[in-house]
Amino acid sequence: MKGILALIDAKKQEFAQLPLLKFMQDTSIAPRKRLAWSPYATPFIMGFGELNKYGFRDLTSNDPIQLLINKHTEEDDHHWLWFLSDIEKLGFDYSLKFTDNVKFLWGDQTKTPRWVIYQLFRYALESDPLQKLVIIEVLESTGNIVFANAAKVAQELQAITGNKYLYFGEFHLAVETGHTTGKNDIESFLNNLELTGLQYQSALEMAETIFELIIELVNALFEYAVNYDEPQTLEKIGIIKTDLSAA
Repeated sequence: MKGILALIDAKKQEFAQLPLLKFMQDTSIAPRKRLAWSPYATPFIMGFGELNKYGFRDLTSNDPIQLLINKHTEEDDHHWLWFLSDIEKLGFDYSLKFTDNVKFLWGDQTKTPRWVIYQLFRYALESDPLQKLVIIEVLESTGNIVFANAAKVAQELQAITGNKYLYFGEFHLAVETGHTTGKNDIESFLNNLELTGLQYQSALEMAETIFELIIELVNALFEYAVNYDEPQTLEKIGIIKTDLSAA
């Protein structure tokens, strides 16, 4: 497994150079705009909790790796609660008709986050425990990078607004360690896993695939953020509220 972890670490360094991460680091941009991608990520973030409950978790298994995964999912299946709290504090919690919400959540602007979470479900449900572990390691690795950058933006916002941001702030980052949780000696456990040649090749291919998916997601979120214009966005999903133009 050491070789797979080394690959993930190398890909993580490449991932850290993506435009969205650089965008969040740019202090010349208003901090709220640097998190303007967050509403568009809703299908992914809300789906992520269910991915842990119904895709990764398997309470019928006695496999040691699956038992570790089950424990990990107990930590990761409820972060959407923090996300909803922050959406409200960030001022993205518009009062919309139910049908307008549906247009947004299932519209073209959120198709990539939906597609990515669907694909993750597919891979999780088709995978054995070792492959699931690789998926989780990639998700944790990329999540650590995203939330390390988001936490700095949240810190700027907290200084301005006085609000404490749970999902985008240090609170969430503290549990996004970059590795699967569930064991105190997780890094030692992972490094000591011995894979057959077939397992290694399968794990390698899975890691590459999941990185490609998350890169696709993050690049889409960057496009949403950099082009974000509040009145225009509302108009695109059929909601005209010009009084929000000064928000």
